[in-house]
Amino acid sequence: MDDDRRSRRDRIAFLGHSTVQIELDGEALLTDPLLRDRVAHLRRYARPPAEPLASAVLLSHAHQDHLDLPSLRLLGSQVPMFVPPGAGAWLRKRGFEAVSELGVGEEATVGAVTVAGVPADHDGRRYPLGPRSASVGYVVRGTRTVYFAGDTGVFEGMAELAGSLDVALLPVAGWGRTLGPGHMDPLDAARATRLLRPRIAIPIHWGTFRPIGRSERGLTIGDGPARRFAAHVGELEPASEVRIVAPGEDTDL
Repeated sequence: MDDDRRSRRDRIAFLGHSTVQIELDGEALLTDPLLRDRVAHLRRYARPPAEPLASAVLLSHAHQDHLDLPSLRLLGSQVPMFVPPGAGAWLRKRGFEAVSELGVGEEATVGAVTVAGVPADHDGRRYPLGPRSASVGYVVRGTRTVYFAGDTGVFEGMAELAGSLDVALLPVAGWGRTLGPGHMDPLDAARATRLLRPRIAIPIHWGTFRPIGRSERGLTIGDGPARRFAAHVGELEPASEVRIVAPGEDTDL
């Protein structure tokens, strides 16, 4: 990544929701960029993210809060993007020039790191008129190995990654009062941690957006989901270190 702003250290920066900047071996991989203050009926209540770095973008699925066209346009039409099968042509028609589909079991390189597509249990189709694309997670391998789950339910196949992960980035909540199928709450994410056995588990997909004009009562706002996740991991997989990184903050690896 040829950018004077790049970090000289390996780190994870949580920008909010499912947007994470993975800085590893001099490259910056940006997951599911959602950089605006508002998307559809949701408004950001976490602090706005700083301008991110991106050697490449990793898109897990095509839902509006994970594939946000205005946020992608902020990064430029030529930023390399890895997307699930079925989303590539749709993005290229919208002016993005460096889009590659990466399915489960497929790999690509970004500088000194390797990006691999891995399974996710989630309906990634974009309703009502968007692409009927898949959902994937990603494993980024360099001197360290980082797993980004995207949106997913917990499934037994996660155990196939056990023993190789330095970091697991796991969704633990959402923006509403309930979570639909294909998502994890704090307990589910802790069960996933037990299957994955990462050295470090970092909760994501919390503390960022809430519906406009709705009472906060019953909403999963604040750091409650992240703290509940940490407590559950302490019971189910105490060998994994939980790091709660607030939106806008980062942690060294």
